[in-house]
Amino acid sequence: MNTLPVPLQTVLLLVASNVFMTFAWYAHLRDMATRPWWIAALASWAIALFEYLLQVPANRIGYTVFSLPQLKILQEVITLAVFVPFAVLYMNQPVKLDYLWAALCMMGAVYFIFRS
Repeated sequence: MNTLPVPLQTVLLLVASNVFMTFAWYAHLRDMATRPWWIAALASWAIALFEYLLQVPANRIGYTVFSLPQLKILQEVITLAVFVPFAVLYMNQPVKLDYLWAALCMMGAVYFIFRS
């Protein structure tokens, strides 16, 4: 049976983990704004568990083909790619040109960390 290539496994797991992470870190600002902070923290920790259940295997799998700096930059690019739609669609934040500039900076980081 053919499996997905390791880089693709890594990216897919990191994307899924980032969806959980983004909700754990920020969704309480909208959904639990009137609750005490510790209730939001407990809910966030519960969501973050799923993030770690995906992120840890993603990094372990990815480390077989990527260097540590490459994994970190990959994570940051995925974080931005997940965060922008979350901010716009879920948190109703305006689309900003700054997202494009941030993405261009991240592409520079990808170039420099993967060029060797």
